[in-house]
Amino acid sequence: MPSVTEKKNLRSGFISIIGRPNVGKSTLMNQLIGQKVAIMSDKPQTTRNRIVGVLNDPLGQAVFLDTPGIHKPKHKLGEIMVTTARKTLNEVDLILYVVDVTEEPGGGEQFISNLLKEVKTPIFLVVNKLDAITREEGLKRIAQYSQLVSWQEVIPVSAKEKTNLDTLRDLIFGRLEEGPLYYPADAVTDQPERQLMAELVREKVLLATREEIPHSVAVVIEYLQDTPRGGLVVHATIYTERDSQKGILIGKGGSLLKQVGQQARQEIEALLGTSIYLELWVKVKKDWRHRPDVLRSFGFDDRKD
Repeated sequence: MPSVTEKKNLRSGFISIIGRPNVGKSTLMNQLIGQKVAIMSDKPQTTRNRIVGVLNDPLGQAVFLDTPGIHKPKHKLGEIMVTTARKTLNEVDLILYVVDVTEEPGGGEQFISNLLKEVKTPIFLVVNKLDAITREEGLKRIAQYSQLVSWQEVIPVSAKEKTNLDTLRDLIFGRLEEGPLYYPADAVTDQPERQLMAELVREKVLLATREEIPHSVAVVIEYLQDTPRGGLVVHATIYTERDSQKGILIGKGGSLLKQVGQQARQEIEALLGTSIYLELWVKVKKDWRHRPDVLRSFGFDDRKD
């Protein structure tokens, strides 16, 4: 549990960021906080766990919960991801429902809107990717989304270009009540370093692969070891579901695995502030996304409540 620090006249609270896969939820949280705490890619369902991001501001502290995209599950992992997102709806002070302005509302938005009609938590509709559409088209699309459910605020933004994020930040703190700081003033996330490192490796796999490979990958940090010269050895295993996928991940002569390792090492070094030696291994865990025992060993919570 986060520590609680009492300070007068500061506003604080918990904000859930929800929406369909690939609408820009992680980008939005990273930009609001001003630091990367959630991995990003153009692949749907990038976020698999609830990720906490902490925005410390002169007005107070906003604790964001970046949730997996709500979608129709096709395997046990998908069920866990959707349950994780749904569980936050009644646990927070504010919900940011993020939608993609470049797409018309469809069945996915209707499903999420029906969920939101059952909660009493205040809701902001955040219409993202404003930079990718004309003003006239944007106004039409905003009107379509605004009819789905009752919102306290409708805020068009571009998370990528940081457009209108100051307005969104002010509206968030305007909605939060006076309260304590739940995390230290220099905190940006509650994720353990091992989880952050594993996610950075997985992000580089997502960027380097396509089709089914990105969704079939899990990364586990097996062990960390200090070196005599002050650096750190990081041993990470990339798990996939089939032998054919293992070959793709390694690449010809180990080329793809080397690329992933180089890119991940740079970001992990920036995260830890020290030099690291990153060892990557690829192993097959047959159909791991369908196996509750394996999912639990990988750190996924399959509890319903």
